[in-house]
Amino acid sequence: MARAGPLCVLLTLLVLPTAAPAQNPPTGEQRSRIIDAARELMQQAGLAGFITVGDDGRPQARVVDAFPPEADMTIWIATNPVTRKVAQVRRDPRVTLLYTDPGGTGYVTILGTAAVVDDSLEKARHWKEAWSPFYQDKNRGDDYVLIRVTPQRLEIVSYAHGLLNDPKTWRPVALEFP
Repeated sequence: MARAGPLCVLLTLLVLPTAAPAQNPPTGEQRSRIIDAARELMQQAGLAGFITVGDDGRPQARVVDAFPPEADMTIWIATNPVTRKVAQVRRDPRVTLLYTDPGGTGYVTILGTAAVVDDSLEKARHWKEAWSPFYQDKNRGDDYVLIRVTPQRLEIVSYAHGLLNDPKTWRPVALEFP
């Protein structure tokens, strides 16, 4: 059986209905298992697709080098403040992050609310030395800001972790965040 590649996973996401599946909320142990699996897949993916709402109301996607999720699954993204994504987040904070399993057999989607953060302490905490060529004064300059994504919903399909989508509706395993 052929394995689905990242493009197939992305196309599946675009075609499937977006309504939340009717399911019982996972227990504490199940929730921990799902979050642990999501963290692992997100780390393995490396890069993520970051989707914002564009000026015309259409989804706008780009690839980002996000930081690993924090304990509460908050995700930080570094960027230049003059980018479209910053203007779009300021206008409409609804965003989506998509991480695909490098093996092509799963994905994690984080739906959340984003905010632009220009705090010097957070900028110092969220810095990768490999980015030095892209920012004039590293994390201390005016050309470096952060986007904080607070999760509202996590969706995952991971064959490696036994977290499979519903065979009838194809809806993924999902968690809501308070």
